[in-house]
Amino acid sequence: MKRSSAILGVAMLALTACGAPGSYDARMESSPSMAPAPPPPAKMSADIVSEEAGNYYAAPAEPGGGGGEPAPQQYIAYSHSLGMRLPVAAIEPTLQGHIDACNKAGPSVCMVTNSWLNAYSDDEASASLQLRATPAWIEQFLNGVEAEAKAAKGEVTNRQTTAEDLTVSIIDTDARLKAQQTLQGRLEQLLAERPGKLGELLDTERELARVNGEIDSLKSTLAALRQRVDMSQLNVSYETKRNPVSRGALQPLSRAFGDFFYNLSSALGAVITAFAVGLPWLILLGVFLWVWLKLIWPRIRRKKKA
Repeated sequence: MKRSSAILGVAMLALTACGAPGSYDARMESSPSMAPAPPPPAKMSADIVSEEAGNYYAAPAEPGGGGGEPAPQQYIAYSHSLGMRLPVAAIEPTLQGHIDACNKAGPSVCMVTNSWLNAYSDDEASASLQLRATPAWIEQFLNGVEAEAKAAKGEVTNRQTTAEDLTVSIIDTDARLKAQQTLQGRLEQLLAERPGKLGELLDTERELARVNGEIDSLKSTLAALRQRVDMSQLNVSYETKRNPVSRGALQPLSRAFGDFFYNLSSALGAVITAFAVGLPWLILLGVFLWVWLKLIWPRIRRKKKA
């Protein structure tokens, strides 16, 4: 019995030293006093941080702690629109203040793409501002716009935010770019290490030039897509808040009185024109009726009597 136990112990040591499969289970089964090791903790999904946009995206936890791949990074492009109704005297200062705030932040944070101001009269004006900025700057801007409108005795009429998922476009463009860069490296290595006939070299150089152009195009497309994610778009419209007792409120009435004689003469002119156009037709219709009543209708009556 002792000899059998010694032989079994030597066999177990040999299996352990060789690292054979199943040695861990054999030790556990042969040593009842050793408690089994606790199972490894479930794999937690990593928190993915966007390197381009700085947007944080936490991948959902994998069911059952499996060893699946983490969810891909999401690229979302946001677009905001804002409407403000302000007194006419506050439209231009408010517009200029927003432009100055964007320019002060710097082109890496905010840049104005378009702006205009139209002053129709002393009581009416409108303006528009279009810019691109980081999500943090736009969030700060939108948080303070309500108080700014109230301070100017105006109001915010509308706010809207839309989102566009560019994940597929960015990932697909990036994959195509990497494939073209790999092909570029192989073509350059082929030109350097395998000299051949002139025709073959020219074909290879032409293919390399085509690949270089495709790489430049993909880089531009990828940069534009990432910029849409990095810097959201904001459109602000400014309109006039009318005063009910202002001169502009009475302008339609004064315009109507001022145009009274003009409208009257225009109406009379239209009547005269219509009469002049219809007079020949009235004469022709009168002649037809006279012929019918004096010549044709009496003959028809006489035939009926006969």
